[in-house]
Amino acid sequence: MIRVAVLGAAGRMGSTVVRAIEQAPDLSLAAALDLDDDVSLAVAAKASVAVDFTVPDSTEANVHALIDAGLHAVVGTTGWNEESLERVRDHLLDQPELGVLIAPNFALGAVFAMRFAAQAAPYFESVEVIELHHPDKVDAPSGTARHTADRIAAARADAGVAPSPDATSVALDGARGADVAGVRVHSVRLRGLVAHEEILLGNPGEVLTIRHDSIDRESFMPGVLLGIRQVGVHPGLTVGLDALLDA
Repeated sequence: MIRVAVLGAAGRMGSTVVRAIEQAPDLSLAAALDLDDDVSLAVAAKASVAVDFTVPDSTEANVHALIDAGLHAVVGTTGWNEESLERVRDHLLDQPELGVLIAPNFALGAVFAMRFAAQAAPYFESVEVIELHHPDKVDAPSGTARHTADRIAAARADAGVAPSPDATSVALDGARGADVAGVRVHSVRLRGLVAHEEILLGNPGEVLTIRHDSIDRESFMPGVLLGIRQVGVHPGLTVGLDALLDA
């Protein structure tokens, strides 16, 4: 039985995680903590794993506090960059037995969409990413879209593929989206959406569209539970759920 603390338990994602843990036969909810609650409460509740679905402004500090407290961490909060990830890697050197999983998306379909896009990207002349979310989301592009673009760019670089062609010389600011490692990423914010991503890949005479839709936050729960069960046997920092799917 794995005892789990949930940080941000009162939020939309956090409350869904709480219910999923309570329904899992091999997991036990040790503590449901709000944004202002101290991480030490998770230690007092004898949790071994903490799940963070708080806010970008506090998630890095939470992870460092969890490492200091000797807890594994599963993190779904966005707002991470390479510098903040490197700080976590460095901190984990002091606690080599601990695992931290930071995943931009816990929906298994989204993880496979990212994997498929990286596999296909070297074979197409053009590639762009569109991410669509509800208007309450605070960051753009989404962490999923950034991670997708980074993986696509790395795959194309490894294969020696030229940048996507683009003859645009006159454009309004933002019309061509954000440039993430040379891949254009476009963000849509619309009431009624939850979390959606399209990867468009084009060659002369054909277009391949890879699309994933999360229409309910329940879609993230299998990935969150997988992370909780696996993080303890993956010491160090793991970025993305993809590595756990092959475990």
